[in-house]
Amino acid sequence: METASTMFKAITLTKDDDAFAARVAELDESQLPEGDVTVRVAYSTINYKDALAITNASPVVRRWPMVAGIDGAGVVEASSHPLWKAGDEVILNGWGVGESHWGCLAQKARLKGDWLVRMPAGMTARRSMAIGTAGYTAMLCALALAKQGVTKEQGDVLVTGATGGVGSVAVAILSTWGYRVVAATGKASEADYLAALGAAEVIGREALSQPGKPLQKERWAGVIDSVGSHTLANACAQAKYRGVVAACGLAQGMDFPGSVAPFILRGVRLVGVDSVMAPRAEREEAWARLASDLAPAVVDSIATPVGLAEAIARAPDVLAARIRGRLVVDVNA
Repeated sequence: METASTMFKAITLTKDDDAFAARVAELDESQLPEGDVTVRVAYSTINYKDALAITNASPVVRRWPMVAGIDGAGVVEASSHPLWKAGDEVILNGWGVGESHWGCLAQKARLKGDWLVRMPAGMTARRSMAIGTAGYTAMLCALALAKQGVTKEQGDVLVTGATGGVGSVAVAILSTWGYRVVAATGKASEADYLAALGAAEVIGREALSQPGKPLQKERWAGVIDSVGSHTLANACAQAKYRGVVAACGLAQGMDFPGSVAPFILRGVRLVGVDSVMAPRAEREEAWARLASDLAPAVVDSIATPVGLAEAIARAPDVLAARIRGRLVVDVNA
């Protein structure tokens, strides 16, 4: 008989023929996949990709059965990897976890040590998951703007999808760095929330989400866009001369119905930001800046706590943009 200590709870995704199911199941540690680090997970979160997987709304999962969760934070239980030892606090983002490798919406995970980042000083597991892949991506985007030479003196920076995970953290980061941030959202009722994060101005998403002219009035020194489609095309068309647009999402769509005009007439730069396979050095820089530049009170303000079972029920809300900020999943609740 198995001892209780080897058992753990996880959100499992199964698909037999056309029958899909997402449920909280009890698994045995012997079922964990290959990996050189075993992590006792404390917190995870529900990203857009997790919501797609949990609802089976898109073919995110590459291998069945799957344990969901592209993010996780916890403590190393066992390791044969030279970078990690038992007791180390670590963060996991991306690398196909929750898609082709069992993820972290679970009380335990077995992972590759090369995928992990050390918990930076001043950060906690709960706060790291309030930030999660969405916030870590927001920091990669903000750093991209800065490295491309966008300064606060050059003018306004636009953040689209501003009440979402990427957008909320992006607004907070950029305002902390001294930029004047204009937040675009479809939720006019959240203007106070965005102002508290540091937005100087809030505009409706309808100003950007419809088809527009290929070249429009110059407005933005920089843009962080997690929406795609017409929103991204209009953001590029409104970017100032030599403005920079960091694109990282597709909430409105994967299409880009734009024109070359902003790029060849204004020298606008469109920078793609990928967080899934980003190299370790970029991850460590992003997490160090998140720990140092985001006040704990700001991180806490964007977080809504849920338990493992509730996470399944809340996934459709993520897809429908009914979530403000981030859902933080206490996998032991």
